Amino acid sequence: MELLDQARAHVDSGALFAELATLVAYPTVSDAPEGRVAIQAYLDEVLTPALTALGCEVTQHANPAPAGGPFLVGVRVEDPGLPTLLCYGHADVVGEAGEWGEGRGPWTLTADGDRWYGRGTADNKGQHLINLTALRLLLADRGNLGFNLKFLFETGEEIGSPGLTEFAAQEKDLLEADVLIASDGPRLDAATPTLFLGARGAIRFTLDVDLRPDAYHSGNWGGVLRNPATTLTGAIASLVDGHGRVQVPELLPPELPESVRAALDGLKIANTPGDPVPDEGWGAPGLTGAERLYGWNTLEVLALDAGDVDRPVNAIPGRARAVLQLRYVAGTDVDKIPDAVKEHLAAQGFPMVEVTVGGDFQASRTPVEDPWVGWAKAALDEVAAQPVALLPNFGGGLPNHVFTDVLGLATLWLPHSYPGCLQHAPDEHLLAPVAREGLVLATALFSAFGSAPPTPRR
Repeated sequence: MELLDQARAHVDSGALFAELATLVAYPTVSDAPEGRVAIQAYLDEVLTPALTALGCEVTQHANPAPAGGPFLVGVRVEDPGLPTLLCYGHADVVGEAGEWGEGRGPWTLTADGDRWYGRGTADNKGQHLINLTALRLLLADRGNLGFNLKFLFETGEEIGSPGLTEFAAQEKDLLEADVLIASDGPRLDAATPTLFLGARGAIRFTLDVDLRPDAYHSGNWGGVLRNPATTLTGAIASLVDGHGRVQVPELLPPELPESVRAALDGLKIANTPGDPVPDEGWGAPGLTGAERLYGWNTLEVLALDAGDVDRPVNAIPGRARAVLQLRYVAGTDVDKIPDAVKEHLAAQGFPMVEVTVGGDFQASRTPVEDPWVGWAKAALDEVAAQPVALLPNFGGGLPNHVFTDVLGLATLWLPHSYPGCLQHAPDEHLLAPVAREGLVLATALFSAFGSAPPTPRR
């Protein structure tokens, strides 16, 4: 327990806050040229020294994708016979989307009660700092880790991780390990320590009903000219009805596995003060809220456009468009989805709706019954204040498939954030109590890893 007390004291002393302030000050926005300069500085001035201090040999690698930034890999080999842990984080953050409150800014860490405000505090600088700190505390306490360590940082997660899949395929030997332990995304809620095993995927559909270049007076032409907005809403309703229920079987997974159902049994969602209240009667019937969010597929309308809703005129618009997103779980037959949508719309009498598919990322998860899952949950439950929630995957997207499908690893994600952290928005923040507990949990998990039961690599 002395080591865990050191972890608590590290947060209570203000040391973690001071370190995080340094990280936040780098405006590492991956979709801006000036951000690329800051990313390089962050790799050179922050991450390389942090990994070197852990006894890692650090190398930087060019991205095989022109749109992506470099990769940073740190490797510490204590004994080839010891188990090898792979960790992951991303150095980049999103750009700005509005004004921050109370005079706060994105690049200055500001404390207000338990909230530490700044861009990257939750996604992902605060999270990978917690893991780096846990490893540093363990090394200082023991004089060794008791295992081999590899740490991979990418610099383009916020723009879809370009080149990461190719890089992992090219560098399988460099990244070979027994298991991945990483931190990103949110917990189940602020109060509940959580372990999740993967991520849902996503596919975007643009529906375009472009019927004519001009708008025509609704009194003179209503009833004889097809209205693209009416057509579009009818097409959408044939895909997902007004109660959020997906109408096309090909857009759904074949089943909800019993192991997933058992893992989600009894979990409550939206359990943090200030969370929106889930709507009764919304979404797939017969499923709990946790099952709909973490175990099933949803089709959401992200944007609609026809005419000018702020200054409508008495005219039938010539064009209407919508962007939809399918969030899907592992097991969904993704390859057949684009054709299934087009064929469905044609069969429903909407051949004039043009469908464009793009902007996807893949779903993947480690099986709940994988031995590494039971080991990790048991290790965390020993030190957590309450039983750790086990999610087969979280609701958002991460490049988890790179580790499961390309590198063949079991993946264990220990998030140090919560759903209300406002990531990607003004006033992104890290909760101090979550950071404190997260450092304790990460330290305990890494400490237990050296004596983890041997598990055959996939």
